[in-house]
Amino acid sequence: IDYSRRSVDRRLWVFDLTSGRLLYRELVAHGRGTGGDRGTTFSNAPESHQSSLGLFVTADTYVGRNGYSLRLDGVDPGFNDRARERAIVMHGASYVSDAFARREGRLGRSWGCPALDEDVSRTLIDRIKGGNLVFAYYPDETWLNGSRLLGDCPG
Repeated sequence: IDYSRRSVDRRLWVFDLTSGRLLYRELVAHGRGTGGDRGTTFSNAPESHQSSLGLFVTADTYVGRNGYSLRLDGVDPGFNDRARERAIVMHGASYVSDAFARREGRLGRSWGCPALDEDVSRTLIDRIKGGNLVFAYYPDETWLNGSRLLGDCPG
């Protein structure tokens, strides 16, 4: 997920790394505390309603308040490691669609979850559940300079 792009842009990509194929290129919402059309502010704090940055590992699925959903475990200490506590999950949402984007000029916003178009959410979630990786990016200086996962990357 590249949160530096506008919400109306397809900013979530799913790749099959074995074959090198692009499987999905989709719309994805960010948290309402993260910004309007563009995300600008990210958090790991409960009740912030902000999206988190960093690397997540996909876990199990369940059906809850937002329908079919995928639990995400944040593995970037201090930046997304409270994802379970915050109930940050991937789910479908009616406010994520091309029609909504045309009507409103932006996607709707979640409470911090990467929400997907309901038309693709179930098949995408089933494709990535169970131990795959989700990487959420934004050029946030605090995260870029403070993430233990990024600390060893050449500059």
